[in-house]
Amino acid sequence: MEKQIMHTFFYPHPATTVWDYLTRPELMAEWLMKNDFEPTVGHAFTFRTSPVEKLAFDGIIYCTVLDLVPYKKLVYSWKTGPGDGKIVIDSIVTWTLHEKQQGTELLLEHTGIKEADFDMYTSLNAGWQKNIKKINELINTSKNAQTKTE
Repeated sequence: MEKQIMHTFFYPHPATTVWDYLTRPELMAEWLMKNDFEPTVGHAFTFRTSPVEKLAFDGIIYCTVLDLVPYKKLVYSWKTGPGDGKIVIDSIVTWTLHEKQQGTELLLEHTGIKEADFDMYTSLNAGWQKNIKKINELINTSKNAQTKTE
C-alpha cells in the first residue's frame, strides 16, 4: 500500500512568479534545497541537504524531470535512501498551477511513498508544508525590495 501527500496553497501572485520558484535553481535553493535543476524533460538532478540517520536518509535526493508544461505543471521523480546507491523511497512529485482571478493555486502531490516508510512520510509531509509557505514569504520580500529600490 502506498501513501500520498497532497497540499493546495494559494499565492496572491501570477503563475509566472510562482513558477519561477519551482523551476529556477537559485530560487528553489531559497525555499527547498541546493540543487542542479534544469527545466528540461529528462534532466537528471539532485537536491542536497543534511543527512538524517534515523530516517535512513543520506541527504541526497535523486530526481529526473518527467513532465513539464510551462506555468502549469512540473513532474519529477524523487528517490532517496541511506547511501551507497541504496534507494528506499522511489516516488513522484507533481506540481500543478491553476491561475485564478486573484493569484495562483498550487497543488502539490507527492505519490508512491510506501506505507512502511511512515517516519519518512511524516517528515516529508511536515517539510513540504513548512517549505512551501516560504515561497510566498520570499515573493513578498522580493517584491518589497524591488518597490523600495525603484
